[in-house]
Amino acid sequence: MPDSGGNPRIERSGQKRASEAPSAGGRWTGGIVIAVLFMGSTLLTPIYELYQAHYGFSAFVLVLLYAVYVIGNLLALFVFGRLSDQVGRKPVVAAALVLAALSAALFLIAQSLAWLVVARIISGLAVGIGSGAATAWITEFTPPVRRARAAAVMTGFNFIGLAFGPLLSGPLVEYAREPLRLPFVAYLGLIGLTAILVATQRETVAEPSRPHFGATLSIPPKVRRAFIAPAASGFAAMAVVGFYAALGPTIIRRDLHLGNRAIASLIVVELFVVAAALILATRDLAPRKTMLSGLAAAPVGMALLVAAQRLGSLPLLLLGTAVCGVVGALGYRGGLAVANTLAPPERRAEVASAFFVCCFCGNALPIIGVGALAQAVPAKAADLVFALVVSGIAGAAALASREKPTESPRG
Repeated sequence: MPDSGGNPRIERSGQKRASEAPSAGGRWTGGIVIAVLFMGSTLLTPIYELYQAHYGFSAFVLVLLYAVYVIGNLLALFVFGRLSDQVGRKPVVAAALVLAALSAALFLIAQSLAWLVVARIISGLAVGIGSGAATAWITEFTPPVRRARAAAVMTGFNFIGLAFGPLLSGPLVEYAREPLRLPFVAYLGLIGLTAILVATQRETVAEPSRPHFGATLSIPPKVRRAFIAPAASGFAAMAVVGFYAALGPTIIRRDLHLGNRAIASLIVVELFVVAAALILATRDLAPRKTMLSGLAAAPVGMALLVAAQRLGSLPLLLLGTAVCGVVGALGYRGGLAVANTLAPPERRAEVASAFFVCCFCGNALPIIGVGALAQAVPAKAADLVFALVVSGIAGAAALASREKPTESPRG
């Protein structure tokens, strides 16, 4: 996800909770935590090429540096997925902020590519464990009658955070004297302010228990075929987001000849802002219709990007970026909502976990493929292949969505 979204909250049937009285402050704190953590994942978007020039690695290594983030996401999902349900929200959120600060500090003092790789993995781990606990806070501080909208609120904060990463670092990279340092100094300050907010909130897990690490993933046999459509939708949506976050500024400067990194970052920010606004504006749209809308937008967005790249057209790029924001928002949220409706209540977290794995893979694997292909063919040809593959996956997902389960299974 972006980086695709955080890990799901896995419930224990006998778990006791503290009072879940509504709290606007608690909801805002949970949202701010999500935004700040995801902000760290895109803070590097305007900086990747500076690292490439500074350390002298290839374009393929650049995309690998982006993709290793997913290792941290998957580690959080498979090892720490249930942690906040067991030990409490505040300790896990605090640990995530510490990890985010550690990642920023490593970027700040990095001396080699190895430092960058480790920092990037830690950033993915921070997002993975912290966003799940913060999402639980948003839900538990929300009045029961409004909890159906909690997922949309969480996803909105997710994309807002993704937008603020390049929005902060782009101007610093372009105009500041220490472009490889100042973005992380500023980010550490935001983490500190967020930690103060977290300290003011109450715990919502009444009786913390001993942590048990690890999570199981499986899809109930009755819904496996129907699960293909939302899984492919999440994969395609996060592939588009990952492509932009990793390679967007490079394409903007190389093909559109926009050398100002602050302006290039604003174009990337457009995708995340459109996605965040659309998620909140369509929160009452039916899950399947939401997912199909995102899938239908994918070939359009890809075609506009390819045309903008080949014609060197800024208007086409801005239009394509907005359409890709539609893909990222509706494809991701709609796919998650459909996956939730397919799952039996007692296995909903497992199904959601499987959906997030598909999103994480979409965020990384196509980008690695583009980078590898670009070693053998021109970059524009590699990007065209990416566009065709994503469009094909979206089309296949739309066809697969015709597979409807007769009932939401109960066991």
